[in-house]
Amino acid sequence: MKINRRKFIASTSLSATGIVLGSAIIPGCSQGKSDVRISYDIMKDVMKYRKIDAHAHPGPDLARQLEIADRLGIEKVQISNPVTNFSGKESEGPEVVRKNNDVIVNAVKKYPDRFIGFFTLNPLFQKESMEEIKRCVDLGLVGYKGYTQAKINNPVYYPIIEKLIEQKMIVFMHTFCQLGMGGYRMKYDTGRFPFTTLAEDMVDSATRYPEAIFHFAHIGGGGDWEYECKMLKQCQNIYVDTGGSNNEENIVDFAISHLGEERIFFGTDGAYIHGVGRVLSSGATEDQKRKIFYGNYARVLKKGGYNVG
Repeated sequence: MKINRRKFIASTSLSATGIVLGSAIIPGCSQGKSDVRISYDIMKDVMKYRKIDAHAHPGPDLARQLEIADRLGIEKVQISNPVTNFSGKESEGPEVVRKNNDVIVNAVKKYPDRFIGFFTLNPLFQKESMEEIKRCVDLGLVGYKGYTQAKINNPVYYPIIEKLIEQKMIVFMHTFCQLGMGGYRMKYDTGRFPFTTLAEDMVDSATRYPEAIFHFAHIGGGGDWEYECKMLKQCQNIYVDTGGSNNEENIVDFAISHLGEERIFFGTDGAYIHGVGRVLSSGATEDQKRKIFYGNYARVLKKGGYNVG
């Protein structure tokens, strides 16, 4: 049985099995009658593109994490370790920020050719944040990842953004936009942190600081990616990554049509198979896939002096 590439990868179960097995034969996929022979060699397609994962976090086993990256042809992995406070009872002070950043520093030291380290901050602690930026830059970290202590357009972020502009570093934020109907954004409590950065918040800051480089996280993370792309379209200094475990069809194609091929980074946020499959199964051209998988992020990192080759 022959099936085309797009339909093959669009099936999550088949794409996952194909990547795990790396085989052109998947047993038992025709209701037990016979093996299905696939004319499309998925792993050949996976491995022909150079890749940088622009959105990841350090796992408990760094070697295992890089083994997974190797199997998918991911050469470098950008990692950050933001302070999350999921329970609402955990400390988010400077001492925790420093501890979390040290995890990234140590990971980069152990695998300097594989990990690209980003630091985090709690912007509510202004003096300590500025000191931590200097410490982390001196230790070799090359960008910033923020979480939900404050929205990116909160004035507490202004001096931080200005310092990152000076360093030509990426302002990377955890983001989310809950689903709506007919343009109406639902306001009821969905369990999201109230200071999560929304698309309109980043547009506000990107308009205020057109010279800054903003990175809007994981459009494949389960939010309203159509709304996000439409809102972010107006600011050329905002980039998005394709990370997340949501496998809705057309995410990448929609992003290309609204943002352009130059403003999209390949990312996984830990959902490695989803991340690779999402780009492969899109309608992007070969040149567009190469830019998304590798070229765009490499170009932006180079602005800050980090050359990935």
